[in-house]
This record gives sequence, structure tokens and C-alpha cells, in this order.
Amino acid sequence: MHSYLPFEKPVVELREKIAELKSFTEEKEIDLSGEITTLEERLKQLENDIYGNLQPWQRVQIARHGERPTTLDYINELFTDFMEMHGDRLYGDDEAIVGGIAKYKGRPVTVIGHQRGKDTKENLKRNFGMPHPEGYRKALRLMKQAEKFSRPVICFIDTKGAFPGKAAEERGQSEAIARNIMEMAGLKVPIVSIVIGEGGSGGALALGVGNYIHMLENSTYSVISPEGASALLWKDASFAKQASETMKITAPDLKELGVVDEMIPEMRGGAHKDLAQQAIYIDEVLERSLHTLEQQSTDDLVQGRYTKYKEIGSLAGENAASSTE
Repeated sequence: MHSYLPFEKPVVELREKIAELKSFTEEKEIDLSGEITTLEERLKQLENDIYGNLQPWQRVQIARHGERPTTLDYINELFTDFMEMHGDRLYGDDEAIVGGIAKYKGRPVTVIGHQRGKDTKENLKRNFGMPHPEGYRKALRLMKQAEKFSRPVICFIDTKGAFPGKAAEERGQSEAIARNIMEMAGLKVPIVSIVIGEGGSGGALALGVGNYIHMLENSTYSVISPEGASALLWKDASFAKQASETMKITAPDLKELGVVDEMIPEMRGGAHKDLAQQAIYIDEVLERSLHTLEQQSTDDLVQGRYTKYKEIGSLAGENAASSTE
């Protein structure tokens, strides 16, 4: 049984009521099919009302769900022969970023992603998915290796942000992020980045300079968390809900703004409801993206990335004005 979020309580209670009636029907051999059918129709309508009209803060809550699938979950579903690689050859290994070589539909690829834990013990091991500089340097090492052997790079983004601690700063956190962004911009192989949970600040951008940026429907991608923005704007982190509504951090908003290329649909209620089906949704978009990119020359790949990021933030009015000049 999946844990549920506060706004899902009416749906969960109605499902339990239906299950109770079905169990009672079987035990007592009393025909309650009419009542059950009525409740099932009501449940369907309730699900449409709740999941069909999710507010930004509700999407933030789903993106942070403790049972939400992680990078390793999707690697196991989408790829074969995954061989994880460790270390940055400079300082050490960072468990908050996983990466290695795998096969995708028979062809070799490099897969890299943030990795958080699903319980306290694993979260401590993974530093709650917040990488140190060695994590980003490990990712860059794997990207450069992919370039050397002409392998596409697939990145899964899922982090609150890079770790802001003293040790990380001493080891060059900002430089590591900046170098990844610079190197990814000029990488001569296809890069597809997919936001699968939270995409927070520079910690996400260090894996986010792709030819294609896709987002799961209930993921978020932002320069700062709603709590952080609330603390800055209103001097009070309790206004996070209001901040999330103004920040345009959800997949539908970012798709409309042209920041992401495609919004990948999720299972009703979130990706954690059915990992296998969610992987199928990702697979469809990933295969199509790689097929398109693999037809392009290395120069076109780099130029396409440059053009993509140059156009982000362009106002429709400015574009219209320039086209008439």
C-alpha cells in the first residue's frame, strides 16, 4: 500500500470503502453491486477532479514523494547490462550521483543521474541526493568517456540541489558545476536529460545541458526551492505554497515557456503508483529523442544545444518584432 499525500485523502478513503463493500459482498453473499458501481463512478469523477487539476504545490509534493522512483529504479527498467563506475580520479566517490555504461535496446549508452535514498539509512548514504564536487566530476569523467567512444549520454535529474556544506565548498563545488555546464555545452555526442523528481538549482543544471530536456509531469525544475523563495520574498518559509504558484516550476509551465522539450505523462497520482508503466512512458520519449539526435552530425548536435539555450527566455513579443524587421 502506497503512502498518500494530504490532498489524496478523499480518494484513498473512497477506495477503502469500495474495497470494504466488495469484501462484505463476498463474505455475506449479499448483492451490493449497485452501490459499488455508484461508488466506483464517484471515485472516477473524484480522481479526475483531483489529479486532473493539480496545483503547483501539489505537484511539488508528488515530486518529493518518498516512494517516487529514483535513477537506479529507471536504470533497472530501461537498460540492460548496466555497469556502474565509481570515483572522480581526483578525490573520491560520491554516492549522490550514480553513473556507468549500459545498453539501451542493444546499443551502448552512458547513463548518469542523481540518486537519493528511500529510507533514512540510504538517504544518509546518498546525502539525500545532494552531490559533492566529486559527484559532478565523476559525471564529467563519464561524459568525456562517452564522447571518446561515441556513446549517447542520458541524464536523470532528481536533486534538491548541490550540497552547500563547508567541505563541498572547500573542494570546489561551484567550479565543478560550472565546468560540467561548459563541457556539456560542447560535448560531441547526443545528450538527453530527464527531470524525474526535483530539479533544484545548479545541482540540477550540472546534468541538464542536453539537446533535449524532458520532464515527468509531476516533477519540478527551479533555480530555488519554494521554501527558499518564500524565505527570500516574504522572510517566512511558510509561504512556500504561494511561492510555488508564482515561480513557474512545474512541467506544464516550463513546457509552455519553452524551457523543456516534452512533458512525459505520469501515472494518475504519481510515478510511484506503477514503476513499470512509468518506465514505458519514459521509454517512448527517450527512444524517439535518441533516434532524432543520432541522425545529426557532431557539429549539428553542438549547434543545436547552443541555439536551444540561446532561445530560452526570449519573449514572444521580441520574436515577433524581430521577424517583421
